[in-house]
Amino acid sequence: MSHQSPMDLKFDELPNPKRVWVGEPGSHVEGLGRLVLLTDEVVRNAAARQIRTGRRVGLNWDLTKLEYPSLGRTACEHKIVPLLDAGFDDIYVINPQQSSQWDGLRHWSMPCSSDGQQQRLWYGGTTKKEILDRSNDRIGMQHWAREGITGRGVLIDYVSWAERKGIEYSTFSLHTIKLQDILEIARESDITFERGDILLMRIGVTKEWDHKMDLAAKKAYSASDAPQHAGVEATADMLRWIWDTGFAAVAGDALSFEVYPPLGDFMLHDYLLAGWGMPIGEMFDLERLCEICKELKRWTFFFTSMPVNMPGGVSSPPNAQAIF
Repeated sequence: MSHQSPMDLKFDELPNPKRVWVGEPGSHVEGLGRLVLLTDEVVRNAAARQIRTGRRVGLNWDLTKLEYPSLGRTACEHKIVPLLDAGFDDIYVINPQQSSQWDGLRHWSMPCSSDGQQQRLWYGGTTKKEILDRSNDRIGMQHWAREGITGRGVLIDYVSWAERKGIEYSTFSLHTIKLQDILEIARESDITFERGDILLMRIGVTKEWDHKMDLAAKKAYSASDAPQHAGVEATADMLRWIWDTGFAAVAGDALSFEVYPPLGDFMLHDYLLAGWGMPIGEMFDLERLCEICKELKRWTFFFTSMPVNMPGGVSSPPNAQAIF
């Protein structure tokens, strides 16, 4: 009798929605996490149905952004150095979290109680000690880099929907995108979600940073010890929908995907990263993607992303594009 993967269960059937851990500790399957949904068949079907015109658009924001990051993070440093008096090399010093990036499975943990003691565990039960042991690369970025994050992408354009509704907001606030908003946008866009989809949420961070915020506002955000980020709501209904819809990964142009600081009792990061092994992409540049979607009147496309092959890596620039 075949063994049913917990990835195949409905949310309400999960023995413990906080711990949907697959694969043996240290294995490639464990390192993939929710990306096990991106089977050869899923990717093949996505490519066959979504690539029609050959038009392409990159989804990476300038690596120099955020030039004024928050939470004590450093801005990107780029040096050009001479080579043998005949050419040049680059030297990059970056924190991937400061621009377009995937949160890897080593990025965020979940609070757990064991033997009466409170601790935090990463996906699969990985510990802080394991992550800090540089000889240990468990659940590192190398697993995602082996095959990439590739499949059908789906764009939910909250920015345009809110403009039509007359909703004004700053993405540097606690403005919350509710599940009912997402479902309404999907209906208006004639989107039918499929298992293995990669969800992209456009809420307008890159647009606001590039075209609306002045230097003083950017510096004030960077200096704040209590930054605010607009994003999707962290509710049980949102968790259930994300799981039951069958997304392999979620991403967007938001600073933290979900509203931050959290307004409820938990964070989506706890469940998605530490509980389910689901990649969370942040600060993707979705502006040109949105324009092409409007022009073609389609909100699905072939999505490709190749994270950097860093054993034990915590996060990575996405190196992502959409192909129509």
